[in-house]
Amino acid sequence: MTDLAGLLVDPINDYSFMRRALVAGFALALACGPVGVMLMLRRMSLVGDAMAHAVLPGAAIGFLIGGLSLTAMTLGGAITGVVVAVLAGVMARLTPLREDATFAGFYLISLALGVLLISTGGSSVDLVHILFGTILAIDRESLFLVAGLSSLTVLALATFYRHLVAEAFDPNFLLSVKGAGGVVHVLFLALVVVNLVAAFQALGTLMAVGLMMLPALASRFWVRQVWSLFAVAAGVAFVSAYAGLILSFHLDLPTGPAIVLFAGVVYLLSAVIGPYGGLITRQWRTASSAA
Repeated sequence: MTDLAGLLVDPINDYSFMRRALVAGFALALACGPVGVMLMLRRMSLVGDAMAHAVLPGAAIGFLIGGLSLTAMTLGGAITGVVVAVLAGVMARLTPLREDATFAGFYLISLALGVLLISTGGSSVDLVHILFGTILAIDRESLFLVAGLSSLTVLALATFYRHLVAEAFDPNFLLSVKGAGGVVHVLFLALVVVNLVAAFQALGTLMAVGLMMLPALASRFWVRQVWSLFAVAAGVAFVSAYAGLILSFHLDLPTGPAIVLFAGVVYLLSAVIGPYGGLITRQWRTASSAA
């Protein structure tokens, strides 16, 4: 028992970089889990992945201007993320294309442009740093930024909870009753961009959406109410961040992929044993009905 406790706790107690990474993971879990649930409820799961890549050109421009400056890359990523979200939304309204299709188009353009910019002005090491992140290298400045953006997200979700939920299930209802459907939709896309920028500091642009969507998908198999989906998704995200950190420390694995893979394992287990729609539950109910 003592050895097990040592394996789970000692890396956090002994190393300050592990404590900073754990706090960053906790902050990301609080915000990314609920935002992922909202993406899932809106059937926009792949849009989150597209938006994650939309921040890459801005981060690349920030890198070319200020090097590995946190402020420059964050500001650049936030600007391009918002610009892509607005352009994709406008194109979806003005053309026959659906919103997911327009996001897919801008995602491919953003990914290619971002990689081109970084390859032109930096090295392969810089490219790997931006694409995959380095949560173990999070410093005090980055930690405050991640915590600040996560706090802003939680505050916005608490303030506009009813509007966001109503717009997620029936956007036409909110538009017809209060005429605020478009504003709420833009607010939600802004929250997605803010959280992807925060997660980009830790997990990079390629995997930032992993801590957002996998816990949200797993939560769907355990609870039904929206508030409980928020809580379970945030819990799964935090456990994944902690487990990924511990596994990467002891097994010498890259931390970002370890965190996302652990969240993926939780999702797959939930799909098998979860009480709401899990494979075992569905088989049991089918057998009971047949009997």
